[in-house]
Amino acid sequence: MWLGDREARRLIAFLFHATKGGPTRLALVKALAEKPMNANELAKRLGVDYKTVRHHLDVLMEHGLVERLGDGYGAVYTISAFLKKYWKLLE
Repeated sequence: MWLGDREARRLIAFLFHATKGGPTRLALVKALAEKPMNANELAKRLGVDYKTVRHHLDVLMEHGLVERLGDGYGAVYTISAFLKKYWKLLE
């Protein structure tokens, strides 16, 4: 995924600050920045429904902010290099 700085700022502002799901997505990526986890581990850690976590992970993957390592139920998620580059925009 290639976006310029301006587009990256817009994407991050929209996904984390301008939508109803933004706070949940922010909590997800902050947890993943500490350690890669699967969706079930994230749901338990954040006290959020598993299906909600999967939805937000799908949104984040669609936009290149999270990557999935492996397949199936035990797949582990981690933040992408793109998100690491723009991490300061989350704070």
